[in-house]
Amino acid sequence: MHKNILKWTETHLFTQKEAPVDAEIPSHKLMMRSGFMKKLAPGLYSYGNIGLRAIRKFENILREELQKAGGIEILMPMVQPKELWMETNRWTEMGAGLLKFKNRNDHDFCLGATHEEAVVDYVRHDLKSYRDLPKNIYQIQTKYRDEIRPRFGLMRGREFVMKDAYTFDMDQAAALKSYDDMYKAYQRIFDRLNLQYRIVQADAGNIGGSQTHEFQLLAEAGEDALLVSDTTQFAANVEVCPAIDFETPKAGTMPQVTMEKFETPNQKTIADLEKFTSVPANQLVKTLFYSANDGTNAKDSQLKPIAVLLRGSDEINPIKLKNVLGLTNEPRLLSDLEVKEVSGAHPGSCGPVGLKIPIYADTGIMHLQNYILGANEDHFHMKNVNHDRDFKITKTADLRMAKAGDKCPESNGKLVSFRGIEVGHVFYLGKKYSEKMNGVFLDKNGRSQHYEMGCYGIGVTRTVQAAIEQSHDQDGIIWPKAITPFHVHICLLDPKDQASTDYVNQMAKALAEKNIEVFIDDRDERPGVKFKDADLLGFPVRIVVGKKGFEADQIEVVDRKTKEIFKIAKLDVEKKALELL
Repeated sequence: MHKNILKWTETHLFTQKEAPVDAEIPSHKLMMRSGFMKKLAPGLYSYGNIGLRAIRKFENILREELQKAGGIEILMPMVQPKELWMETNRWTEMGAGLLKFKNRNDHDFCLGATHEEAVVDYVRHDLKSYRDLPKNIYQIQTKYRDEIRPRFGLMRGREFVMKDAYTFDMDQAAALKSYDDMYKAYQRIFDRLNLQYRIVQADAGNIGGSQTHEFQLLAEAGEDALLVSDTTQFAANVEVCPAIDFETPKAGTMPQVTMEKFETPNQKTIADLEKFTSVPANQLVKTLFYSANDGTNAKDSQLKPIAVLLRGSDEINPIKLKNVLGLTNEPRLLSDLEVKEVSGAHPGSCGPVGLKIPIYADTGIMHLQNYILGANEDHFHMKNVNHDRDFKITKTADLRMAKAGDKCPESNGKLVSFRGIEVGHVFYLGKKYSEKMNGVFLDKNGRSQHYEMGCYGIGVTRTVQAAIEQSHDQDGIIWPKAITPFHVHICLLDPKDQASTDYVNQMAKALAEKNIEVFIDDRDERPGVKFKDADLLGFPVRIVVGKKGFEADQIEVVDRKTKEIFKIAKLDVEKKALELL
């Protein structure tokens, strides 16, 4: 049999009428029902032949485009020694997501959640001179992250396939050029899938680094909330999107009134207070308490309380707060008991007046005057409070969640809300890893320098699932042509009829010679079953050959995406299939 032809009876493929109970989103349900993959344990899947074909096709696209960008493919171990991760302090920083274990000699190892440490170790004894740079090294490798609650199939699995690339350059200008080259390679990769995606500004998380963009496939079941401008190309993850009001009244336009305490029995929430005082939430101020250390450093584990002020109508953005405080992970919200110790009152009655701790204020409160906030005494609030006069702000910053309807940072346009699935991420790392791991080279003047790095990830298995999440209907998958496991699905309705079977074999061979991959359903099954499975598997073109149609010279050709049916003479079927592809 030709390498581009596969018969159902010669493969291991079993479709299901019902999806398993734990499959919550359409793509996960369809991948399980179509036999794309089978669950071995929570977050761990075996890929069937059909699924693997799509994964391998996407890997080939990656290899082609990365080669154009100067990428060199290597393969690093999935099992990594503790010593490497200790050099960067990520043995503790990565938290419980890093699966750690001991070998029989009592040495500590982890399963690779990411490979920055491993790749620096791979090059650090070789890159001795500026003449050895730049380098762009990548691998396509299995990763393991010990997700607390794996869900959504390969979207939040524990084991997954990832393409990770790393660039090494002699200075920042060269590193940013490498970043730009990889950014463009990623655009080419996702353009080839012909799916809707956005490039968004993002947060670097505990990978570190200063400049970073995410490539997000748009899909209703996406985990990430995105805000996209309705007028420019601006797009950002809600975690980092600047929050800008359309109208900001000028501060200091009203006379300041004397501050006074008043009783607010059982008014614990902003909604309660809004009702009680008839003052809208965006004119009220709420106070939140955090510890300014994130618990990653054992030496620095004592409580460092800070207060954060926001308008009552706004939500805190913990990522922005983390970045303002210069932390690796998000700061910890204080417990009710800790809040009482720090402020003298329970949450709901707290405010900044009289506090002896740093006070951070969101920019949204800066134009407010004579406002209401907690009095640091249970069931009491203060009114006519003014910052600068009644308490001092340590630092003002954008600390709130942006939302749909806010102003676009680049124009007078509005932000619109989308859901997205993060499939790719590019980071400019700078010297974060080379400094910690002593990655040095000699520059043109013979001076020792740390090289500049970038890292670039694409979730291979996750992208394939995200493609299904964006491209499906109620009957099944609609594969993008670039990664479809097969191009043509032939439903052979009468496999015992020699004439129509011979015709199908000849047609399949002719298509296969033109590099069209053909899947033949030659099972002894009812036509209805075959049609349902063809819709479920979702290959772009379906050809239906039955004894009756064959003898009448009427062959059905179906476009999977539009469901359009064409009745074609036997001799023209191949031409029509190629036209649809």
